[in-house]
Amino acid sequence: MLTSFMGVQAYSYGQTKPLSDSLKIDTTVKQYDIGDLGRSIFSPGKPPKPTQNKSGLTPMPSIAYNPSIGAQIGLKAVVGKVLGQEPNTLMSVAATSASITTKGIIYFYLSHNVYTPGNRWNLQGSLVAAKTVTPDFGLGIGKVSTGTEEELILSNPERKGYAIHGEYYNFREKVYKQIMDRLFIGAGASFEIRRKLEDPNNPNGSTPYHIYNQIHGFDKDHYMANGFLLNLQYTTRDNQNRAYKGIYADVGIRANQSWIGSTKNAVQVTTDFRKYWSLSARNPEHVIALWNWGSYLVSGTLPYLELPGTGKDANFRSGRGYTIGYFKGTQYCYSEIEYRFPITRNDFISGVTFFNIQTANDLSGTKLFQQWQPAGGAGLRVLFNKATRTNLCLDYAFGNFGAKGFFLGLNEVF
Repeated sequence: MLTSFMGVQAYSYGQTKPLSDSLKIDTTVKQYDIGDLGRSIFSPGKPPKPTQNKSGLTPMPSIAYNPSIGAQIGLKAVVGKVLGQEPNTLMSVAATSASITTKGIIYFYLSHNVYTPGNRWNLQGSLVAAKTVTPDFGLGIGKVSTGTEEELILSNPERKGYAIHGEYYNFREKVYKQIMDRLFIGAGASFEIRRKLEDPNNPNGSTPYHIYNQIHGFDKDHYMANGFLLNLQYTTRDNQNRAYKGIYADVGIRANQSWIGSTKNAVQVTTDFRKYWSLSARNPEHVIALWNWGSYLVSGTLPYLELPGTGKDANFRSGRGYTIGYFKGTQYCYSEIEYRFPITRNDFISGVTFFNIQTANDLSGTKLFQQWQPAGGAGLRVLFNKATRTNLCLDYAFGNFGAKGFFLGLNEVF
């Protein structure tokens, strides 16, 4: 299962003026991060390094928790570096992690988001290998109360939980070319392989996963979803880890093709829009952030575990309050608003409050935008690396059906 605690945001952000050109930041206040805390404990009296000279490398234990994965322990490293001259070249980021969780998930990933000098090219990609335990709560938005026996099992209106065990492998690479200021066009491919899939607690097949496979002709224990990617992206964000201002917009088409190994053909359209407003010129950490993500099947058939839904965005961070895949359908739309604010004057501790809603269709007649499911919560942020605005995020969220949980991860959700 692709987890919602993946480190860096794998998105690009556009060419902008230096932040100080538009926001009158109080430069008399020095930021304080985990590195400063460690130095004050282990090397008291040693003068701190200037922020601009501080390394963008952040190695750390990979400790996380959310309802989808349980408790996680492992090793992680995140790095950020500008490969050209600022402000005409944006920061490149990369991350890697190896971890194990209390729910039996073993997970390794390597991701990168690289900008060449002058932002002429942007390379985004990831490699994942994992032993997974994927939660399954049925198809749709959890509102169906009538239908055939198979439809009720598939829609699972009471959101009974199942667990699908298996192996997951993914290789994805996209190459973007800047064609105008702040505007990129990209193309690439994604290969997703799932093997040894099983539900050991429900071998008789009366689960949403098995019913969907029977209806659409998928093998119950393996499949491949291999496709080509085409994206158009416009962005003006000032930082991809924690934006204070700007816009990010991406429209993508994915075409799974059987001639490159995909089990079935399918065409999807995905949209991703984010907007950030800084509420204070002096202290830009007062931010209202808005996010909308949607994925829509245009033609063909998707494997059950590849259907868009809760936590299925590119970084698996959406839907705080629910586990990954809690709601899903062939058509899915998600929106979230978050208020971010400083707590300490040196930015070491800050906070967020958030609210989200999501909608999906199902095979029993429920249409997209007909039913909605909300969630909300609040959290704290600890500044991990002030040079790259890397935060440790601790959130508590709750939704319907008694869903709730603690979410711990690195970098902002969006």
